[in-house]
Amino acid sequence: MVSPLAAEALAPAASAPLPAVVVRGVTHRYGERIALDGVSFEVRPGEIFGLLGPNGSGKTTLFRLLSTLLGPQTGSISIQGFDAARETFAARRKIGVVFQAPSLDKKLTVLENLIHQGHLYGLGGADLKARADELLKRFGMADRAGERTEKLSGGQRRRVELAKGLLHRPEVLLLDEPSTGLDPGARRDLTAYLKDLSAKDGVTSLLTTHQMEEAEACDRLAILNQGQLVALDTPASLKAKIGGEVVTVTAGEPEALAKEIAEKFKLEVQALDGALRMEREDGHRLVAELGEAFPGRIETVRVGRPTLEDVFVRMTGRRFWEETKK
Repeated sequence: MVSPLAAEALAPAASAPLPAVVVRGVTHRYGERIALDGVSFEVRPGEIFGLLGPNGSGKTTLFRLLSTLLGPQTGSISIQGFDAARETFAARRKIGVVFQAPSLDKKLTVLENLIHQGHLYGLGGADLKARADELLKRFGMADRAGERTEKLSGGQRRRVELAKGLLHRPEVLLLDEPSTGLDPGARRDLTAYLKDLSAKDGVTSLLTTHQMEEAEACDRLAILNQGQLVALDTPASLKAKIGGEVVTVTAGEPEALAKEIAEKFKLEVQALDGALRMEREDGHRLVAELGEAFPGRIETVRVGRPTLEDVFVRMTGRRFWEETKK
């Protein structure tokens, strides 16, 4: 039985090109623990697709499956039309991988790192040197080609990691938490590089992230929680589904106040970590109405436009950074 969300995720658009990545009904267990539970989605050619979720959501397991480090126990994954389990070698030729953990040899120069990576893909000679020079120039690292990577900043190392992943001209680039350890400026640069790859080369980027700013820059997002796909759409559309404004208040007796607010204003009130969360089109007006209806009982109040974290709260009933209890 395919869930409505999974059916929507797999429904092909009219006259659309074949998807770059198809994940269909993937379930993966570690003993009794379910890391992925029937996850299905498609990634369109040339888009920047994000897998957003907190620790324990299944992102890491899904990344390992996509990069062919693991084989799916149930379901299937195809990359550019190749089954990742049955046609693993062909699928690997289509992907470039940038892992979260640094993979550069710090004692080698920037160029040496790329040359050694090229050898792993059977590249060599003048063609490999030309490709390495091309990528270093593209990522603004040509003037650092002869330097050891241990001397580079975090952002510069990430650029070299990107160049490594693109040496063999992959059609799909997989990135695991690519902005980890980067400052805001380097994060923006990373997003600009991915958009440039899409526009000029048609490269599809699929990244895992728990950074809201990074998720906002994606063309579409799949939100994961405890191994399940809970939402899939563009960041703007996901936030628009909440609508209006989000009002959060704290009070001395939150449980009692939540019931009274729900009854009086006909609102759904979520209790999270001692705070009460509500959604309404005219959130600022609600603040005044709450003050009049419950004088002296409300301690603090906050009003804001919906964020991706609000989307996560709406879909899961818990905060993004809340520890998963199993």
